[in-house]
Amino acid sequence: MRGVRFVQKVSSTRGFARVAPHVFPALDRAVHRLTRGKVLLSAQLLPGVVLTSTGARSGAPRRTPLACMPEKDGHGWILVGSNFGRPGHPAWSHNLLAHPDAEISWKGRDIPVTARLLEGEERAAAWQAVLAFWPPYAAYQARVDREIRVFRVVRR
Repeated sequence: MRGVRFVQKVSSTRGFARVAPHVFPALDRAVHRLTRGKVLLSAQLLPGVVLTSTGARSGAPRRTPLACMPEKDGHGWILVGSNFGRPGHPAWSHNLLAHPDAEISWKGRDIPVTARLLEGEERAAAWQAVLAFWPPYAAYQARVDREIRVFRVVRR
């Protein structure tokens, strides 16, 4: 438990937000590819998926490793557009808004999904669950003026 708290504290810092977006996704993509979708390094700490979405402008497939919160029913996942507490929304969230049908790689399986941006009370409830799941998201939200996007993705 002490190790998790340490990682949560480090991941809440601005320094982490500057470095992590350049290091962790590249490592995750490489390891995921080398293990044929069975391993994500970041998932050793938090559950993770590789989201394949359609580029909002390009229409090209975009693969993004993301932390996720699996829903208790086993049929959905919550994705948080925290962007490590940086100012802009992450590109993958723009992609899902433009093209909600996507695919996730979850534990070595490719699963077709549909994404929906959560709003209002539904977002508030999911946000509270996300904060209980990974408290550093509160620090990310405190650093930015935008409301962090929260998506529910479910199997198609």
